[in-house]
Amino acid sequence: MITALPILALFAGFILLVWSADRFVAGAASIARHLGVTPLVIGLTIVGFGTSAPEIVVSIIASLQDKPGLAIGNAIGSNITNLGLVLGVTALICPLTIRSETIRREYPILLAIMLGALLLLLDNHLGRLDGILLLSTLVLITVWLVFLSRHPSRTDPLIHEIEHEIPTLPFKHALGWTALGL
Repeated sequence: MITALPILALFAGFILLVWSADRFVAGAASIARHLGVTPLVIGLTIVGFGTSAPEIVVSIIASLQDKPGLAIGNAIGSNITNLGLVLGVTALICPLTIRSETIRREYPILLAIMLGALLLLLDNHLGRLDGILLLSTLVLITVWLVFLSRHPSRTDPLIHEIEHEIPTLPFKHALGWTALGL
């Protein structure tokens, strides 16, 4: 017999996770706007890191508890869910037309990174060298995105979309929402 408490805890945790991630992203994006970070960098990096924070925490804890399968499954499952479930359900509701050269450029890079991660996992071992390689790739891509954001295509509709989505909160409120969301 299934008790209601674990199911209630699961739903409460999900609601709290969604709420806190939303507050964290809104606060961090608003702080970045106050600091003069371009909307494209906010949209592609800060929001990305903010929404990935729960997966990062789970993977770090799993790694520290010597449960590498959980850490790897979490990362792979997150990508599959984001690409398959989120994009799939969205496309079912409303077909997606990609008009952004930024997104057209990002998807092949995402595919290449996922294939690279697969190659690293073929020996059933992710070591320090693999971690250095993955983190170096992250840094390189982030630097590249910052460079591209400094020289954006004025016709890319993604830039205007992101600009309208970034909240404008007073700096103190943005700091508070970021801390609370985290």
